[in-house]
Amino acid sequence: MTRFLTATALTLSLGTVATAEPMPYTIDPAHSELVASWTHGGFSTTRAVVFDITGDVMYDEADPANSSVSVEIPTTAIMVTPEFTDHLMSADFFEAEANPTVTFESTSIEVTGDTTAQITGDFTANGITNPVTLDAELVKSGEGPQGGTIVGFAATTTILRSDYDMGMFAPFVSDEVEVVLNIETSPAE
Repeated sequence: MTRFLTATALTLSLGTVATAEPMPYTIDPAHSELVASWTHGGFSTTRAVVFDITGDVMYDEADPANSSVSVEIPTTAIMVTPEFTDHLMSADFFEAEANPTVTFESTSIEVTGDTTAQITGDFTANGITNPVTLDAELVKSGEGPQGGTIVGFAATTTILRSDYDMGMFAPFVSDEVEVVLNIETSPAE
């Protein structure tokens, strides 16, 4: 009898996983960040940090390739040194007044391992959209301190500033910008 109950429970749980539907999650801006870095003449590395990240993740635990992600960042939320902020927001770079957001919309996901994937999508900055591929990792999925499932993801990519008409001072200021994104999500309400 015990074997029968164990087998039944296992069968039911496997059936649940196999038929699981994608679940909607919302990015938690209080626990998410983006860090972008580039070199300044090879003398130093400069970083910009963004905390005001919003967006949605449709996460399919049973079939991660069936997932999707949408990220939005207010251009003015990009934090650098005070001396550089005004110039970064000017027409030489982000032209923040005309382009108030930086966005990423996934178009495909290729699973590369148990917790890794390449997420390809449309990245828009300075009013220009180009395809970008993120090397992504599922960091953790589990119950949060107030209940409910929390899912954390990390991703990296490299973009070229010149692809977004922001190549001023290249190559002294590196055209390549390394991007690290860490997001925490909770179930959408």
